[in-house]
Amino acid sequence: MLDRITSMQVFVRVVAQGSFAGAARTLSLSQTMVTKHVAALEARLGVALFHRSTRRLSLTDAGRLFLDGCQRLLSELEDMEHEVAAERDEPRGRLRLNAPVSFAIRHVAPILGAFSRRYPLVSVELGVDDRAVDPVEEGWDLTLRIRKMTPSSLRSRRLAPIRFVVCAAPSYLARHGTPRTIAELAHHACLGYTLSDAVGPARWRFGAKGERAIAVRGPLCANNGDVLREAAVAGQGIIYQPSFIVADALRAGQLRALSLDAPLMDGPELHAVYPPAATVALKVRAMIDYLSECYGPLPPWDTGL
Repeated sequence: MLDRITSMQVFVRVVAQGSFAGAARTLSLSQTMVTKHVAALEARLGVALFHRSTRRLSLTDAGRLFLDGCQRLLSELEDMEHEVAAERDEPRGRLRLNAPVSFAIRHVAPILGAFSRRYPLVSVELGVDDRAVDPVEEGWDLTLRIRKMTPSSLRSRRLAPIRFVVCAAPSYLARHGTPRTIAELAHHACLGYTLSDAVGPARWRFGAKGERAIAVRGPLCANNGDVLREAAVAGQGIIYQPSFIVADALRAGQLRALSLDAPLMDGPELHAVYPPAATVALKVRAMIDYLSECYGPLPPWDTGL
């Protein structure tokens, strides 16, 4: 079966040369092969593209219509090939990046300006979502995920460690006292994160592997860490959240980290996750390298804590 794009190129060349023989000569094909390409197009379309006579070759009405379409399509194809080839030399194009809501607001959006100045031909579409998005099915070039990675067909690169902090506002601690043991948390207002089994509304886990579970309860739970942070700053209770959410409040004295009698869980890690491909696009590689530069080796949100 003859390649349709090649047949279109042959057809356009026949028109330009005014003969099958001329097209064959400039394309380094036999005249028989040129004839087969045109015949294949006519068979597919069900119409004649040329009026043929012994003295001249002219287009039919259908041929003129098809010529316009072929020229437009082949021009667009050539432009696309040039654009894609250019990506081998310099990052360019739209980059669809997805990240968790709180992390995106605090630690992705503020650094994108410097990325754009470094790579002016790349435009970023930033999506925010706390659920586990599928970069392949949903068309994301790159996703940032805070989790322990498990084997999958996706590719990933570790960007930074994530550590947890148990903390509360000075006003809350002044009213209710400061817990010193994890057992005492059962008698406090603990604000849980509904998207986690480890720091959820009913149970908090301690120990490096989360091997110690403590029953907790509180007047508020939420599916967003910033909501819990603001509630804690307002004195509503104790939270168990990643340091990147509470670091600024800790530095400002709005929250105070608690020292308990059990180690906190080893946090998950921040990973750049992207679809499998034989070659990673330069724009994706550029963003991953840039984020790694910004977040490591010591995450900026942990500086001074």
